Amino acid sequence: MTGELIEKILTQLQYNPKEPLMFSSGLFLILFLFLAFFYMLLRGKATWRLLFVTLFSYYFYYKSSGLCFLLLALVTATDFFLGKAIGKARLEAQQKAKGEQQTSEGEQQAEVRSTKARWLLGLSILVDLGLLFYFKYTNFFASMISQAINGNFQPWDIVLPVGISFFTFKSLSYTIDVYRGKMKPVESFLDYAFFVSFFPVLVAGPITRATDFMPQIAQLRQKGWQWPSKNLEWSRGVYFVATGLIKKAVISDYISQNFVDRIFDNPTLFSGGEVLLGIYGYCVQIYCDFSGYSDMAIGIALLMGFSIPMNFDAPFKADSMSNFWRRWHLSLSSWIRDYIYIPLGGSRKGKVRMYLNQMIAMTLCGLWHGASLNFVVWGGLHGALVCIHKFFSQTILHHDRKYHPAGIRRFFAVLLTFHLVCFTWLFFRCPDFEGVTLMLTQMFTKFNPEVLPDVFVAYKYVFAMILLAFITHALPTSFENRMVRWLQKGGVVAATILMVLVIYLVIQVKSSDVQPFIYFQF
Repeated sequence: MTGELIEKILTQLQYNPKEPLMFSSGLFLILFLFLAFFYMLLRGKATWRLLFVTLFSYYFYYKSSGLCFLLLALVTATDFFLGKAIGKARLEAQQKAKGEQQTSEGEQQAEVRSTKARWLLGLSILVDLGLLFYFKYTNFFASMISQAINGNFQPWDIVLPVGISFFTFKSLSYTIDVYRGKMKPVESFLDYAFFVSFFPVLVAGPITRATDFMPQIAQLRQKGWQWPSKNLEWSRGVYFVATGLIKKAVISDYISQNFVDRIFDNPTLFSGGEVLLGIYGYCVQIYCDFSGYSDMAIGIALLMGFSIPMNFDAPFKADSMSNFWRRWHLSLSSWIRDYIYIPLGGSRKGKVRMYLNQMIAMTLCGLWHGASLNFVVWGGLHGALVCIHKFFSQTILHHDRKYHPAGIRRFFAVLLTFHLVCFTWLFFRCPDFEGVTLMLTQMFTKFNPEVLPDVFVAYKYVFAMILLAFITHALPTSFENRMVRWLQKGGVVAATILMVLVIYLVIQVKSSDVQPFIYFQF
């Protein structure tokens, strides 16, 4: 009996591609309690803490992608040493500039960004994007070339590592920032490995940056562990973990399995009204799935003493497509702005160039999400809608870029933006353009509104979940602050009661099948 139990435990600890380790799983809860116990024991020993968490992060990634953790190690080692070399090249160029007594700031900056530093940065970009291109886009571009020459392409057996888009972008931003002089190279390899592999944000973001995260590692080396009942950020972490679990494991998974997937898998079996409701449901599903994961990642990081930037800011309240991308997936949209849009020229080279740069940035954003023409069209549509909004608001109506409508205008602006976002999700969710066509055909030719009352009755729990999602989405920040203060006053007892209730709710609602996070595939 004991041998069977040990064998079962060892099997659970091994990599299983059908059961990736997720925050909402019972195994993760057990492993995190194990991590937390030793994390507290190692207070005052920062180096051992960093090493222990780094090893745990690599195991976490092994449970998600098997031997692909070696790719994570390769990216980490490459960019760490290239970052040091880039920093050294910049320093040498700066000293040379001072030695030659250059007074022109422009000439000195050009000297600082030496040819050697540019080549080293280019090598970092080549390694990071090369790995990303090979694993994610090889079959996509090979099939397009094959179709162009009327070939018969058979996809190669290339396994996409979970979260490769996230950790390559995270590491690449570090070498770019060192090259730009925004930060000094990291001296400790352990610190950098901890940053790149930090498990809460490793496989699905938010995309953290070294400029924000490395100073926190320095603080970890100086401060000790604080008792939870006295720590406001610890209480906030518990709150985010609880709300994230509800969003993902209760709301998102339930409406996905019991309504959304059925409609998207067989749209012709449903009326156009049901298809429209299915699109609304998917909009809620992907928001609760992704923001739920982000909330749990932020919460777990807070429990460990690290602050991660928020990734969502009530996106259903957006009053334009431009405003939507200031609220949705903030870590990616800001990354694309800082490392693609602005380097292309941003809005500094005229309006025509601004619109072109916007289209390029958003199309690449779509391609980042997946190796499919559907994602390219999805990104292109968002780029076009952002450009249309900017042209209409700033050029036609001469509004300031920070303008927001008020009153009844805001109501209709939010309503229109929500439906535009829902329309674009068709290209994101459907596997091909034929699926998009079927969904639209059903909506515009077989709407059948008379069946909707029966649909609401048959799927009453699904729509109750959707309503719950909208209610929680609309809650003000003051509600969150009150809940956090209550948890702080209640200390460990209140936190334990809350988490037990949430876990019990998850167990009652969840199915036996594993529901991976949607953004694991990116």
